[in-house]
Amino acid sequence: MRALNPPGAGVAGSRSAAQKLARVGIPAQPTSVATAGPRVQRCRPVALAALPDSDGAAASHVTEVVVEAPAVSPDAPAVAPEAAVEAEAGPEGGPAPSPLAEELAERVGTAASARAVQAQQAAEQAAAALTAEVLEREVGRRRNFAIISHPDAGKTTMTEKLLLYGGAIHEAGEVKARRSSRSATSDWMELEKQRGISITSTALTFEYRGCQLNLLDTPGHQDFSEDTYRTLAAADNAVLLVDGAKGIEPQTRKLFAVARLRGLPVFTFVNKMDRPALNGFEIVEQLEKEFGLQVNWPIGSGDRFVGVYHRPTKKVVLYEKRGQAGRSKGATKTEYDLSDPDLPGLIETDLWEQLQEDAELLEVLGDELDMEGVMAGKVTPVFFGSAMNNFGVELFLQNFIEMAARPAPAQTRSGVVVSPTSPNFTGLVFKLQANMDPKHRDKVAFVRVVSGKFEKGMKVRVARSGRTVTLAAPQRMFANERQTVQEGFAGDVIGLTNPGAFAIGDTLVTGPTLAFPPIPTFSPELFAYLRCPPNQKKPFLKGVEGLLGEGAVQVLYSTDEYITDPVLAAVGQLQFEVVQYRMKDEYGVDTTLEPMSYNVARWVTGGWGVLEGLGRLFNTTVMKDVYGRPVLLFRNDFALQQVLGEHGDKLGQLSPYALPPDL
Repeated sequence: MRALNPPGAGVAGSRSAAQKLARVGIPAQPTSVATAGPRVQRCRPVALAALPDSDGAAASHVTEVVVEAPAVSPDAPAVAPEAAVEAEAGPEGGPAPSPLAEELAERVGTAASARAVQAQQAAEQAAAALTAEVLEREVGRRRNFAIISHPDAGKTTMTEKLLLYGGAIHEAGEVKARRSSRSATSDWMELEKQRGISITSTALTFEYRGCQLNLLDTPGHQDFSEDTYRTLAAADNAVLLVDGAKGIEPQTRKLFAVARLRGLPVFTFVNKMDRPALNGFEIVEQLEKEFGLQVNWPIGSGDRFVGVYHRPTKKVVLYEKRGQAGRSKGATKTEYDLSDPDLPGLIETDLWEQLQEDAELLEVLGDELDMEGVMAGKVTPVFFGSAMNNFGVELFLQNFIEMAARPAPAQTRSGVVVSPTSPNFTGLVFKLQANMDPKHRDKVAFVRVVSGKFEKGMKVRVARSGRTVTLAAPQRMFANERQTVQEGFAGDVIGLTNPGAFAIGDTLVTGPTLAFPPIPTFSPELFAYLRCPPNQKKPFLKGVEGLLGEGAVQVLYSTDEYITDPVLAAVGQLQFEVVQYRMKDEYGVDTTLEPMSYNVARWVTGGWGVLEGLGRLFNTTVMKDVYGRPVLLFRNDFALQQVLGEHGDKLGQLSPYALPPDL
């Protein structure tokens, strides 16, 4: 069974279109009869159950054509259907197409083609509208943030408690508790588990109240502030964790300044209020020297810390510890209005009186919540609590998802602003990590989705090299566990197996080539030659290349071609220890360090030509970085100032940090 006139088919392949039209009662006009031409009124498919085809088969349906008969001169001779068919026969009796049938078939095919084009356009418009709607919805529910803190402020514990409330884990692995306890969920490296500190950045994802939160856990040691800075380049918000007993510390202030430099909204959580702590006003005074705003207020401190007063709602939230050392999220909380008559009987008298006094002072002295200031990074909401015992953690999380910035537009090096809901995918490589899976010794590139929709298997271009890469095995990292990712949106962090195509700061695109601003490196302060036994040279070079690629440490080289050992350049001593540990643990290489007596580095922005003719510089040595650019190492700041005084006009600008070469 087949259609006589499928759309767009014309009459090709038909025995005689005129014969078929005649069979359904439409007389064909002989070619010798002048007519005004048929006028097609409508076309639609109809079912004709037993209509035989010219080859004897029965057609299941044909296209019904209703034709208004053309006017014919009354003097014209009558033509019988048989004569019409006969007139259309060729000289040898074969089929000859009728002009009427050809025109009808052409018009039917044209109309069908037009309808198909219109349908395709409508489908494309609907798909585009749906894609835009999906992008807007998914981006709107993303909250991307990094936790920054001074060492020992409780960052890892806070991270795990947030994961508990998000349902991502069911039991917190306390870092420094009993030896039988599990290691922290966010710590995956063996050295992290041994020392109880975080020395790498980790990306963790969890859902809470309809929002997807992408948590970027940063190193907790000051020697790894450069890794923290790179992580902040991928964040939309920063959570500043402060030790209630110590307040703002130097390292915290540095990270705070970096967050402000990037214009990130900062949310402050004063932790460890269940231990002897500073008075709330003392902590806020320290914060206000930077910037500050009180959102909730502690009731008591140390072992008398019983809850918080939430300023915006004037609610008192009382907590009761439950479970082993706060291992579960089972802290019991009860909310009361500040004016509740039962409240004085639930709190010790002196705490109740202090709360009333503090609440009055806050209303008089405290500022109102200015969300524009928060989004601009000019003020920070301040929360109090105890991550260890879950006091105030959920209240903080509830307020955070309401206040925090969603993924924002990003500006490229050329000044073009990329919207997170743009249909073209773009991504920023902000971190590389080698050997997260000891069995495979792989390399993983962490990519923050900046715009568009990421899909597994998509092809992207690396803007720096122009190389096209298929993202066949995208993963979401949960410490050292991996889950395959099918899709992602702006704000998401995705791990990609790195075939050597990616470098820190790379921009990935599917549309026009563009590049986001590069991520600078910190000025190193410690330098040492890294050496190995002669029989381990091959794995040694492989290890150095891997650790260099992920930015675990900077590497310099001597300008003397006979000295091939790399020079490690680090911010702190712990970076050296981590490199040696990982060389042994991951590459099986025993290494030794030979410290150099220099602690200041400056890049010569004018290039090698600037150094020609200067001769030997006092207390200075010349090295080259991995891009072959000149770097001057000075023994101290005095030596730097002396060289600048003597040769400053010739040296030109010296930079304390370096950016990757432009595209």
